[in-house]
Amino acid sequence: MKPVIVLLAAIILFASTSAYALWSVSDTGTWPDAWPKELEPLRKQARSYTGSAINRTFHEIRFTKREEFESAWPHLLKVKSKGAPIILVRGPVEYLGSLDKGVRVWTALPTSKPMPVGPIPGDGNPRSKWLYTTFIELGVDADVVDLNRIELPADAPIVDERFVDRQDEKQDDKTK
Repeated sequence: MKPVIVLLAAIILFASTSAYALWSVSDTGTWPDAWPKELEPLRKQARSYTGSAINRTFHEIRFTKREEFESAWPHLLKVKSKGAPIILVRGPVEYLGSLDKGVRVWTALPTSKPMPVGPIPGDGNPRSKWLYTTFIELGVDADVVDLNRIELPADAPIVDERFVDRQDEKQDDKTK
C-alpha cells in the first residue's frame, strides 16, 4: 500500500509543479482594446503568450514589410511604460515562438498591491528586472527592422543583446 501512496504523491507533486511551466498561446493578438487603434490590423499576424510560474504575458508581432513595421513603430512606443527599456535582439530568438523581425511587447505583471514602476534593483536579467513595466523586445534584421530608419525614445534604456552569442563564442575561442 505504501508504494502506491508514494507513487500517487509523486504524480500529484509533478503535476502541480509542472503546471506552472505551461504557457497558453493565442494565434491572434489579444492585447487590450485600450491600445492604439492603429495596432488593430496587426492582431491577425500576432501571437499572444501567457504563462510561466508568475503568469507573464507578451504579445509577439512579426513583420515582413519594412513599411508596415515603420508605420506601427510610433504606436507600439505608446504602449511602452515611461522609462522602460527596449531590448534589441538578433533573430531568430527561440523562446516559445521564434522572433526574427518584429516585436515582443512584454506587459507589466499584474499585482494586487502597488509595485515600483522602474527596474528591480540587483536583477541582471532585463526581462525580469523590468517585470512591473511594459517594455519592448525588438527583433532587428537590418531589412524589415532597421535601426537606422526608426527613432528610439530618449527616455528608454537600450539593452543590446544582438551580439551576446558572438561574444560568448570569442570567449570560448580564447579558452581553447
